[in-house]
Amino acid sequence: MASLGIPRNTIEILQKYNFNFQKKFGQNFLIDTSVLDRIIAAAEITEEDCVLEIGPGIGTMTQYLAENAREVAAVEIDRNLIPILEETLADYDNVTVINDDILKVDINKIVEQRNGGRPVKVVANLPYYITTPIIMRLFEKQIPLQSITIMVQKEVAERMQSGPGTKDYGALSLAVQYYAKPEVVANVPPNCFIPRPNVGSAVIRLTRHAEPPVHVEDEKKMFALIRASFGQRRKTLVNGLTNAPELGISKERATAALEEMNLSPMIRGEALTLEQFAELSNRI
Repeated sequence: MASLGIPRNTIEILQKYNFNFQKKFGQNFLIDTSVLDRIIAAAEITEEDCVLEIGPGIGTMTQYLAENAREVAAVEIDRNLIPILEETLADYDNVTVINDDILKVDINKIVEQRNGGRPVKVVANLPYYITTPIIMRLFEKQIPLQSITIMVQKEVAERMQSGPGTKDYGALSLAVQYYAKPEVVANVPPNCFIPRPNVGSAVIRLTRHAEPPVHVEDEKKMFALIRASFGQRRKTLVNGLTNAPELGISKERATAALEEMNLSPMIRGEALTLEQFAELSNRI
């Protein structure tokens, strides 16, 4: 099968199957071979690797992955793409396409079956509207993974790697940095996709930490605390925490914990580092 990274081949297969783009699935297919090469290089795919691809689409990146990896498990939600994938991936015997929703499928079971439970590499061109839930699911479900190399909206990539005191810093930055080291490897303009998205994209690689960079007694509690801190950005941290009923923290307790850390009770959530959130969570 001819490479789908070449635009005319993509257009040809879409016309052949009379394919209609589904807005609800956020479908934008890559049509730039140099970007595809960069993703494969950034993900450091070798013939020992088992790759989990999320949203293969018509199989553009899947072809590249199959040529470089030992095995590829590709999870695609859109039933209409399955016959197309059967054709575009017909030359590869090392690809398994799973027609399912990545937010519902048992990913640990896929890793167990395809890679004997050893860490996989995740590669994806993610639909923008569910980028965060997918990333959080991969991390929170303790899925054995080495790295996640993904195409996301440019501003989401910036959010993932931003630090305290910046406008992009928030719950996503902290969650990603708790689990992994983020690194933007390429910026990708809209004309590299069909159909063209309205925003720029970026490829970001998240390399999983062997151990989290901070010690926290209760991860769930820390993340609840972080979400509450950024829930109302203009409020002080104390107000954010006391306004979150699920935390059950009194104003006095929150103020005392901050004072023990030599922090002003007027401080806002976006001023705290990951280390400080971990310490605050342990104290409270």
